[in-house]
Amino acid sequence: MDIEILFLTITIFVLAIFVGFELITKVPPTLHTPLMSGANAISGITIVGALLQIPNAQPTTANILAFIALILATINVIGGFMVTDKMLAMFKKKK
Repeated sequence: MDIEILFLTITIFVLAIFVGFELITKVPPTLHTPLMSGANAISGITIVGALLQIPNAQPTTANILAFIALILATINVIGGFMVTDKMLAMFKKKK
């Protein structure tokens, strides 16, 4: 890979980290649940992409990263659904 392309890719990644951090910290508390739902949807896309990559026979770096992405995205989706369910339970009328 050309060093200029690598530098550009790393620069975009670092800028995405800063922009993402700034956006997340500016979200008011009332929007956290919808934002979590969006993050769960993105993690679902990550799971599908990882499942499509893993069946390749060779244990390449892409397969290893896909497996790690699959684990982390699954944890994120399950945790997100658990927190969302707990938050929605707060709004149910008590019997």
